[in-house]
Parts: sequence; C-alpha cells; structure tokens
Amino acid sequence: MKRLATCCCGELKAITDASPVMVALCHCRSCQRRTGSAFGVAVLFNSENVECSGQASSYTRAGDSGHDVTFQFCPSCGTTVYWMPDAYPGLTAVGLGCFEDASGLEPEKVVYGHLRHPWVNFQSEL
Repeated sequence: MKRLATCCCGELKAITDASPVMVALCHCRSCQRRTGSAFGVAVLFNSENVECSGQASSYTRAGDSGHDVTFQFCPSCGTTVYWMPDAYPGLTAVGLGCFEDASGLEPEKVVYGHLRHPWVNFQSEL
C-alpha cells in the first residue's frame, strides 16, 4: 500500500509503499517538546524505502538516549515530517500524524514509558 505523509502546507512529503519496520510510541521529554503533546508516534522504515521530496530545513539534537536525531521539517509551515535517529542507523522515522491514511499503523512498542504522564491511558497496553 502506497502511503503519503505531508506537512500542513503540503510542500514537504515522504512517500513509501513498504511495510514499517516498527511503529513506536515515545514518551521522552524531547518528543513531548517536539510535538507539543504528551508523546510522539514514529513509524520507522528502511531509509531506502522512503522517497522524500520538497524543501526541508533540518535540526539535529541529542535525544534522551544521548544519540543524535536529525529532524526534517517544512520551512514554510514548520511541520516535522520525518527524521533520522542515529540510534537506528539506516532507518527513517515518519510522524504518524503526517500520513494521509494511517490505518493499520498501530504502535507496537513503547519507548520511555517511565516518563509517561500519569493521565495518559490507552485501551490496550503495548
């Protein structure tokens, strides 16, 4: 199934027809700050299976793990569409909320669960 992920204005895109390697729900403070939410959801693919297009600005920071993460975001609307985590060489992460159709992309792994806000609850435990 071909999947398209875009920023809010549609300028920055990531397209793939591959199955994800992993879908992870992350509660680290860095993801909370990046998303402005209580957690982030990353859909990770082998990098060679993700075609990215459009002008991107990048920002590299150390993640909570101490490994660098390079984020690619739209310079017009600011949406982070995809990123490359050094902790997972050869993988590209795409933000779940950027996909036009995220059906079937349910998180299968929780990262930094010990930093989860106590009021965040899910119907099923991962």
